[in-house]
Amino acid sequence: MAVKVLVVDDSGFFRRRVSEILSADPSIQVVGTATNGKEAIDQALALKPDVITMDYEMPMMDGITAVRHIMQRCPTPVLMFSSLTHEGARVTLDALDAGAVDFLPKNFEDISRNPEKVKQLLCEKVHSISRSNRRFSAYSAPAPAAAPAPTPAPAPAPSSFASHGSSAPARPAPAPVHAPTRTPAASASSPAPKRKSYKLVAIGTSTGGPVALQRVLTQLPANFPAPIVLIQHMPAAFTKAFAERLDKLCRISVKEAEDGDILRPGLALLAPGGKQMMIDGRGAVKILPGDERLNYKPCVDITFGSAAKSYGDKVLAVVLTGMGADGREGARLLKQGGSSVWAQDEASCVIYGMPMAIVKADLADAVYGLDDIGKHLVEACI
Repeated sequence: MAVKVLVVDDSGFFRRRVSEILSADPSIQVVGTATNGKEAIDQALALKPDVITMDYEMPMMDGITAVRHIMQRCPTPVLMFSSLTHEGARVTLDALDAGAVDFLPKNFEDISRNPEKVKQLLCEKVHSISRSNRRFSAYSAPAPAAAPAPTPAPAPAPSSFASHGSSAPARPAPAPVHAPTRTPAASASSPAPKRKSYKLVAIGTSTGGPVALQRVLTQLPANFPAPIVLIQHMPAAFTKAFAERLDKLCRISVKEAEDGDILRPGLALLAPGGKQMMIDGRGAVKILPGDERLNYKPCVDITFGSAAKSYGDKVLAVVLTGMGADGREGARLLKQGGSSVWAQDEASCVIYGMPMAIVKADLADAVYGLDDIGKHLVEACI
């Protein structure tokens, strides 16, 4: 059965091009289009699409407001189009927090110059998020007002496709993070972990990861005793904004990793987009250029593998929601060295790909629901 898609964008050119690209795939059917967020809500209720592609800046109602309403009234996987700028990153993170599943950079030039590459990427995203858990979620964001006023959207920059020590004053309590939870009963979790003196916690994730990381990291106290490294599949322009967002929400400190950074307790270092992050035995971070031969930049396998080499059995690795199997081979190296590996359970994943690869390869020491991972990290490390 074809995946039914609703295309939402105020640009007639972009609506047509996205519709043409998707319609060229025989397993995708464009069932409708909308020019603003208000129309998007009406069309989502009437057409019940499997996936919605959504622009952010639109008249009448912006994309983020529309996503919030759709998640309340007819939860549907949403793919956001975003500009590759710092402001575009902030807007996209807000959209993911509102309920969007994933995003793609937006550039009219690339659509004209690399149509086959754009078609492949867009269609793959649509197929993958159509299988996400979002449609079956009871979304927990605050209910929108019955008759919202039009929301003016800030003008984003031009689009493009493709630190605190442990003795610092207490961080503010984390802001609430809205994320989906499945209505069916969650799968059985593993027993609570035993405490161990870990030298590093390494967390890898992809689709659904920004919200999942917020859910996990906001549960950690400011005096969390282990250094943390985060590997999130994300473009180069996005990781700095994401690290800043996490730093504001969390009691621990979070920053985008730089070459030469030193691991320390209570600090989480986020791998920069477009590059690779490795750790040496002295606890120093090495940031290397992204290798074009690798699908992911940053790559979970690369960071996990370097941690296995540097820290032996003293690593606790966690694989969260995401497409594909990145992290599986790095987890295998960690397990061979005696380290521990956890996986997020299927019921709480947006996309059960990366954790499933860990579980199917028999590499998971424990499988936990998303809301349990943070508290279990505290139990294991403190």
